[in-house]
Amino acid sequence: MKKLLALLAFALMAGATFAQTADVEEEVIYEKNKQKVITNTFWDNWFVQLGAGAQIYYGDHNKQLDIADRLSLALDAGFGKWFSPQIGVRAMISGLTINGATQTWGGEGIHDSGKPVDGKYTHDYGFLNEQQFNFYNLHADVLFNMSNILCGYKEKRVWNCSPYLGLGWMVTWETPRAREVSFNFGIFNAFRLCEQLDFNLDLRTTMVKDSFDGETGGRKEEGLFTATAGLSYKFKQRGWDRAKTVIRNNRAEANALQKQLDALRNENAKLQNDLKNAEAQIKEVKVVEKEQLIAPIYVTFEIGKSELSKEARVTLGLLAKAIKEAPEGTTYTISGYADEGTGSKRINEKLSADRAQAVYNCLVEEYGVAEEQLKMAPKGGVENMFYDDPKLSRAVIAGEAH
Repeated sequence: MKKLLALLAFALMAGATFAQTADVEEEVIYEKNKQKVITNTFWDNWFVQLGAGAQIYYGDHNKQLDIADRLSLALDAGFGKWFSPQIGVRAMISGLTINGATQTWGGEGIHDSGKPVDGKYTHDYGFLNEQQFNFYNLHADVLFNMSNILCGYKEKRVWNCSPYLGLGWMVTWETPRAREVSFNFGIFNAFRLCEQLDFNLDLRTTMVKDSFDGETGGRKEEGLFTATAGLSYKFKQRGWDRAKTVIRNNRAEANALQKQLDALRNENAKLQNDLKNAEAQIKEVKVVEKEQLIAPIYVTFEIGKSELSKEARVTLGLLAKAIKEAPEGTTYTISGYADEGTGSKRINEKLSADRAQAVYNCLVEEYGVAEEQLKMAPKGGVENMFYDDPKLSRAVIAGEAH
């Protein structure tokens, strides 16, 4: 017995909860500004990347070598985070081997393979020898996604172009050792393969002190150009939601008002029927003046629309019959409204006029009401007219006699 009572109580609670939920409607209005998104948490929008390619060093004497002899393998590995669709950061380790040339006099402290460069003997300074040494560049970069900055955020954009700037620490791990601050700038291109993966093309220039290769030749700095291709894996959360406003509307109040309007219509129909019965019982009728009772007709519309529903057309048919039976010279006002909180003033003025026009056209074209009996009065956007509910302001009220 106790179990049965508990089940009945649970069923009643579930039914009440369902009724409350059914009475509540949610409207989602998305921000029109493409740059505005909902900010994610710190642990969202992280990525890791790997890449490989080629690099070329610009030292004091490297221009004496053919470009093919100066190229060397380059490797990239890093991770980063996008704080917004426009701004991100990453930490990366890059490098491997530098190929170049040095003009040496047999001194210490210069990376010198001891192998002469063919045809590059110089009488004044000695032989031009080949140069090769290993290094790495640990750098942190700030990325600026120009695709999102200029064109707005788009989750499935195929190509995102992100220039970046950064500082690093460039180190050789063989004698002679060198440790110098590096300045890095380049363009990070990401091509979308799927939700999780991007194909990357990273073009980077690195500037470092002139003595990094072990030889000072009068330059203020030396440079390294790197081009790598690879993949990025993006961890969840991978994108951003558009900024939006959620409006919760309680349909219970609107339903209550609709019931009141239905009751008024039923009462009007009853009065019309009673009047006809009374007239039938009078044998001698002397008509002095014909009075017409018309209850206001209230028609609602969906947000941002001016199309009449089938139910609204049926209601307007009843109004049309009453207008035709009204005394000659009587006119009726069709007042259109819009919700002030949803659109701009210009949009709401046009929307209220379109709604009034839709009711006017229905009465004239579908039910044959004379045009001279009707007047339109667009009211534009108004604050909540009934029960503090914006939905009830998206309406037309017709039937006010003048």
